[in-house]
Amino acid sequence: MANDELITALRDADAVKFGEFELSHGGTSEYYVDKYLFETDPHCLELIAEAFAEKIHESKLAGVALGAVPLVAVTSVETDLPYVIARKQAKEYGTGNRIEGRLSEGEEVVVLEDIATTGKSALDAVEALREAGAVVNRVLVVVDRQEGARERLAEADVELDALVTAEDLLADADR
Repeated sequence: MANDELITALRDADAVKFGEFELSHGGTSEYYVDKYLFETDPHCLELIAEAFAEKIHESKLAGVALGAVPLVAVTSVETDLPYVIARKQAKEYGTGNRIEGRLSEGEEVVVLEDIATTGKSALDAVEALREAGAVVNRVLVVVDRQEGARERLAEADVELDALVTAEDLLADADR
């Protein structure tokens, strides 16, 4: 069942917009979920951290840079679990790490992500974490746009778990 309080908070933060929008994967949509509006809203962050905490059983969290960093940080505080950050690509300076933070071989990790559309960025993070020795079987997202991410992740033996789906978020929405 949808998290009605979170849906209300996302709408109150004006994070759900209607019109014509280009998405990061190149497609277009008649609605847009502005992660920066909900990720900079303290009430939304609190609700997301609480909802994620209820679903987490793994020993470590991972956030996809840059969008999920605020989410993984507040969830880490809520759960008292450590986290790492998965970069899209290795840095070309300093340590050159793709995974930032402490990660042990065989450690079970859940990936936190803001919005899943095609699942590409979440899958990239899963693959980077697996290459670094982590065991990753699950991705938690705030919003699943229901545009193929679940299926793409399933092909890599990863479960997608969403706090809210597009269907939930758009139901009865004022357009």
